[in-house]
Amino acid sequence: MADTATHLVDHVFPEVSVRQWVLSVPFALRYRLAYDSSLVRDVLQIFVRAVFASIRRRAGIPSSNRRARCGAVTFIQRFSDALNLDPHFHTLALDGIYVESGRGELVFQPVPPPSDTEVARVAERVHRSVGRLMERRGLGPKADADEVDTLSQDEPLLAELYGASISGRIATGLRAGRRVTRVGDAVDVDDLPAGRCCAAVADYSVHAGVCVPARDRMRLERLARYAGRPPLATDRLSLLPDGRLLYQLKRRWRDGTTHVIYEPLELMERLAALVPPPRFNLTRYSGVLAPGAAFRPLVVPEVEVSAPLPHAGCQGRIVTTKTEPGKANEKRGGRPRNYAWAELLKRVFEFDVLACPRCGARMRILAAINSPDAIQKILACLGLPTRAPPIAPQLSDTETAYSW
Repeated sequence: MADTATHLVDHVFPEVSVRQWVLSVPFALRYRLAYDSSLVRDVLQIFVRAVFASIRRRAGIPSSNRRARCGAVTFIQRFSDALNLDPHFHTLALDGIYVESGRGELVFQPVPPPSDTEVARVAERVHRSVGRLMERRGLGPKADADEVDTLSQDEPLLAELYGASISGRIATGLRAGRRVTRVGDAVDVDDLPAGRCCAAVADYSVHAGVCVPARDRMRLERLARYAGRPPLATDRLSLLPDGRLLYQLKRRWRDGTTHVIYEPLELMERLAALVPPPRFNLTRYSGVLAPGAAFRPLVVPEVEVSAPLPHAGCQGRIVTTKTEPGKANEKRGGRPRNYAWAELLKRVFEFDVLACPRCGARMRILAAINSPDAIQKILACLGLPTRAPPIAPQLSDTETAYSW
């Protein structure tokens, strides 16, 4: 998560404004998107094209102009706030369009923010296009659910986990079929304020209210970390006295729910449903930011890789010099090295672990000790425990059944 966000800010996104577009789909489509990678690709392509068309309209550039290019990076999230299976898309799109001048140079043209009507137009286009896509695939409303559901035929247990997770119910155990336990206070839905730059058409919801200014790279990195975050936040998970697990929601739901309660095995089945299928890429690049785009070398920041020092982390330096148009397709210089953990910790938590607490000088690794005997001697010399914490014994069958 942190490494991907850092890479996007340093090596992919140019210094222009970036807007987040979020697409949520109906419940019936979420089940299919959970395992059908080709359908995910086609739905995402429809959504990105609708967003790019909106940018072109606000820029006053017709779709026939092939010298104008948009760009975006999409994170595919498979989870909701309560760890339910909810495939949806977070698209970080350049809030403007690159236009090629007569001399072959790319000039970024920013666009005004979308209105609620414009966001509704995007949602309507996605609704119509996805409906036609499902009809072409034979997955329309008139299709036989048993015949088109290949997952239930090949992996019936996984299909049961997916269906229960999407509907917010328990799939296995003594509480199978029941809803997840919720905790919270009832609220009046009519008193909740309406969102900005939001629209919903036939359960297709589009939100575009978050925009990062051009040079606010720190905020852009935080937004990328948020879009690419893992499903489970351990700091919001706590153990109740009766052995159940209390999970705090990031935001209160419209019905007042603030927490959900899981049995240990219920949480395990939730996490099992969130694991993506094999070879399922959760980060996609589109438009001018795509790896094979012809104009990509003219847009993304260039990287100068200097000679690495021992244990000094990444030595790549980002510059914003422009590439000559005639050399746009040439292979660029050295590939940037992976980020060191010390640098990621400094960027995420603003804490430099390699700074000496006494003099402030830079610390470096002298040796890596792997021998268990040597480690025990060092820990004993420092007065620290030399044995690992004890592992709790396995529960018997009677205790396991009682916990359910």
